Amino acid sequence: MKGSIASIETFGLVDGPGIRTVVFLNGCTLRCKYCHNPEMFAMQQMNYTSEELVEKILRFKPYFKRNNGGVTFSGGEALLQVDFLIEVCKLLKKENIHIALDTAGVGVGKYEELLKYIDLILFDVKHTDHDKYKELTGRDDSESFKFLSVANKLNKDFWIRQVIVPGLMDNHEYLISLNEYLNKNIKNVKRVDFLPYHKLGSEKYEKLGIPYPYKDKPEMDKDKCNKLYEDFMKIYKNN
Repeated sequence: MKGSIASIETFGLVDGPGIRTVVFLNGCTLRCKYCHNPEMFAMQQMNYTSEELVEKILRFKPYFKRNNGGVTFSGGEALLQVDFLIEVCKLLKKENIHIALDTAGVGVGKYEELLKYIDLILFDVKHTDHDKYKELTGRDDSESFKFLSVANKLNKDFWIRQVIVPGLMDNHEYLISLNEYLNKNIKNVKRVDFLPYHKLGSEKYEKLGIPYPYKDKPEMDKDKCNKLYEDFMKIYKNN
């Protein structure tokens, strides 16, 4: 079985605990207006067999194992290549490797089969409101709730990631709604991160001939983002 891999990062420091090998898989059905990886929207050439990918990852095992790290599968949306991912994870688990999945939960099913091999989910919250989620991503949020339901049933640990976009999430009302969203929909939240919106991927859109949706939107001020995070954690810890 082959998969479509966009790139492999061998020294990831923010995509799970420890030092990570991060594998970016092509393909995504969301069209988030702030996405900085438009080159991964479409499924590209199937360029790795599961054995080839595992062999490459294992080259770095002595290093990331010494640093309490592991492998993180990201994208794009890794869940769109679920059969390939299951095969790879089975092989990695034979090597006792910690596996994290960075996802928005919008895949094609087989979640329970895959999540048996996943130690940590890095879940990207797009928006807490159904209509605004669809406006932001181009799809409704029903599939993400299917994924969350399975993950909760299996008692998977979560790290939450929330991009903060000016005019959308940079207000107290959104913090309240995020608190309610997490408490209602996600068990075992071990960490919450706020990521300030930036335009680092805008040049990629130009090269691909795709209009950049947020060309007129300012980047998120990092200090304000940090303050919002502090305010949120005061709310979240009170529940």
